Order: sequence, then C-alpha cells, then structure tokens
Amino acid sequence: MTEKILTLDELKNYDGKEGRKAYIAVDGVVYDVTNVAAWQGGTHHGNNAGNDVSDRIVKAPHGKSTLEKLEVVGKLG
Repeated sequence: MTEKILTLDELKNYDGKEGRKAYIAVDGVVYDVTNVAAWQGGTHHGNNAGNDVSDRIVKAPHGKSTLEKLEVVGKLG
C-alpha cells in the first residue's frame, strides 16, 4: 500500500465528525485515531482531529508514548 501524503488542508477533512475518519499529525507523521475511544467524535482533551497536534502532545501526560499503538496512514507534505 502506498503511503498517503497529506497537506494540512487535506488533513482537515479527517476531523472524525459526521462519519469521517479521524486523523492527527505529529512530527510530520499522520495517525488514524478513528477507533480510539478517547478520540470519539473527533476531539480529545481540547484537541481536534484533522490537525497537527505536535506542539500539544508533548504537554500531554502520556506524551508521545501512545503514538506507537496507532496506525500510521501517511505523512504531511
């Protein structure tokens, strides 16, 4: 499978609302959080799917450790 390259504008389409998939980007890597209970409805502790959350995840209690459990769907480009 070819890795997707998404622009920030394209990433915004994956906001987890109205049945759409929920993706986030961290350090240029795009992750699928669609089936993560904490991201239900496209939001998680004030963060919205469809965005680059690199600057916010470092402030989260779990840090980046939770990312290794997520499916990588592409890169920001």
